[in-house]
Amino acid sequence: MVSPLTRADGVLLKRDDLLHPDIPGNKWRKLKYNLTGEPIVTFGGAYSNHIRAVAAAGREFGFPTGGVIRGEPVRNEVLDFAVACGMRLMFLDRTRYRAKTSPEVLRLVREEFPGHRVLPEGGSNAEAVRGCMEIGPELAHLGEAVVCCPVGTGGTLAGLAAGLPPGFTAVGFSVLKGGSFLYDEVARLQTEALGHVTPNWRVETGFHFGGYARTTPELSAFIGDFETRHGLRLDHVYTAKMMYGIRALGLGPTAVAVITGRV
Repeated sequence: MVSPLTRADGVLLKRDDLLHPDIPGNKWRKLKYNLTGEPIVTFGGAYSNHIRAVAAAGREFGFPTGGVIRGEPVRNEVLDFAVACGMRLMFLDRTRYRAKTSPEVLRLVREEFPGHRVLPEGGSNAEAVRGCMEIGPELAHLGEAVVCCPVGTGGTLAGLAAGLPPGFTAVGFSVLKGGSFLYDEVARLQTEALGHVTPNWRVETGFHFGGYARTTPELSAFIGDFETRHGLRLDHVYTAKMMYGIRALGLGPTAVAVITGRV
């Protein structure tokens, strides 16, 4: 599937959010090569789009799924949807969740979900990079561009940059406060997938608006104005921060913005 291109504020929008109604955007691309038919257990917060997408994929393609959720047991629209899709949930307190890659926690997860393949938080691994590499060839007809995406775990940017044709560059906008660690994470993912790091990308860390899932009156006003003018409501977690950054840096005339999730 190839997502369409539209234009808003002089920026080309690559509408990956339209790839699938329940597995949209970078979730579709990151899961594409991770879905082998075997049971999957993965990690996320209570409002994780990744958890939602994995649950939807399990329902659509017929394999069991598990979700390891950060924090105390709660109910909300995302988790109710995941359970309705057949996903079984396990909640970890925040201290244990921070140690989710430790042998002790992984042992607990495997005991709870025997026979399940463990997928990292956000789905970011070598297979995810491979899936996101397919964005670049879909833009080759543009000749050259600065291709932008929001960054949470680094997998989308790693794959996007790796798959771009010559003359293109990639800019990732961190949605996390203190996102400078993402340079190392993107490099790690590219090395894992490709054996080397490409030189055609960078991470902008100044547009997080307070951190993950946080917003400010300025960002909220930007979202409202964008929706009024273009009929498209940007989500405050990811896409709005990217679009604000594109405008602030004056990238518009040469930019392509990848809409990576629900809007």
